[in-house]
Amino acid sequence: MLLVAENISFGFPDKPVLRDVSLTVHRGEIISLLGPNGSGKTTLLKSLLGLYRLDKGRVLFEGRAISSLRQKTLAQSIAYVPQIHRASFAYSVIDVVLMGRIPHKTFFSRFSAEDLDIAHAALDKLSILHLRDRPYTQISGGERQLTLIARAMTQGAHTFIMDEPANGLDYGNQIKLLEGLIDLCEEGYTFLKSTHFPDHALWVADRVIMLKDGSIIADGRPDNVITSESLFALYGREVDVHSLRESFKVCIPRKIGTCRCAHT
Repeated sequence: MLLVAENISFGFPDKPVLRDVSLTVHRGEIISLLGPNGSGKTTLLKSLLGLYRLDKGRVLFEGRAISSLRQKTLAQSIAYVPQIHRASFAYSVIDVVLMGRIPHKTFFSRFSAEDLDIAHAALDKLSILHLRDRPYTQISGGERQLTLIARAMTQGAHTFIMDEPANGLDYGNQIKLLEGLIDLCEEGYTFLKSTHFPDHALWVADRVIMLKDGSIIADGRPDNVITSESLFALYGREVDVHSLRESFKVCIPRKIGTCRCAHT
């Protein structure tokens, strides 16, 4: 087991957020974390990164308590990929990606030719090497998200924890991102990502974890976990899950799918 949470709980003085959450992440998996706003998804991801002092339980990475690992050491194995954001300064794409080498450097050391080669290789693997000199602020949302993934790869990390990576992306860039995750997973990378799109979980995830009110209510294969009943329990809306072909399913909100406009 690569990453393990054992009965972790966390909360603020006036608000419990996570309640006895246990999960395991195996190497080479894509795991999608589903849950409504306020369910604790981001808090769980940050807890797995060791960013919070837990009220209860522990997190293990490769069998070692994550709290015992130096942040610099941990950063060489696990990378956090946030939601896309607009940088304040117009760094070039290659400068953003090179920041991933910081955990491997001393405070005063400069980036080396080897660091640059590693950054170029990450950009090339994601088919965005042609963007290397473009300002990060002037590329598309999907390209920014791929740049952040390239930065994580440049860290040397093979385990990525991603907070709603498709949020704010247009449809084409969502698909491009999902295709990139599949390709990297086939090379042995591991992904735990939160998402608001059950369809995305059905299409690319090996496992789905459903989180509600700070507790896991389901954990298993997408085909087994994502059902009309579980989606209603999670979101309070009636959603049908349809098979389009073998092993490929989509979610269709029941009211929208049967309204008059759907037949015009």
